[in-house]
Parts: sequence; structure tokens; C-alpha cells
Amino acid sequence: MEALLEILTNLHPEVDFKSCKTLVDDRIIDSFDIVTIISEINDEYDVVIPAEEIIPDNFNSAEALYELILRLEDE
Repeated sequence: MEALLEILTNLHPEVDFKSCKTLVDDRIIDSFDIVTIISEINDEYDVVIPAEEIIPDNFNSAEALYELILRLEDE
């Protein structure tokens, strides 16, 4: 989780990613950020996020994103 928080903080240092649960809903991160996040996750965790998983629910919080990573690692 710490590596993910570092990825997110590097994009938007002003955001408290530990508590924010509305990253997409409140437009804190946009589509360009999501592309960057996906690439960084691929590099850091060696998982590929399939297109069908690129939905707001999976990107609204660091916690949801980490759960997605864990789920993909198990597959």
C-alpha cells in the first residue's frame, strides 16, 4: 500500500489519499492521471489492469485501488 500511496502522492501531493474516497467523483484525478496510475501500478506491482476494471469505483480511493491490485495479483 505504501508504494501505491507514493505513486498517488507524486501525482497530487496536495491530496490526502489515505482518507479521500471520492477521487474520481470529485474530479481530483482525471483520465490522464488514471493512465499514469495504471502505468505506475504495472511497473511497481507487475499487474495489468484490464479495460473492464477501469471504472470509477476502482479509482475513487487508494483503498479501492489497492484492493484491485491485490485481486489482480491473485489471478
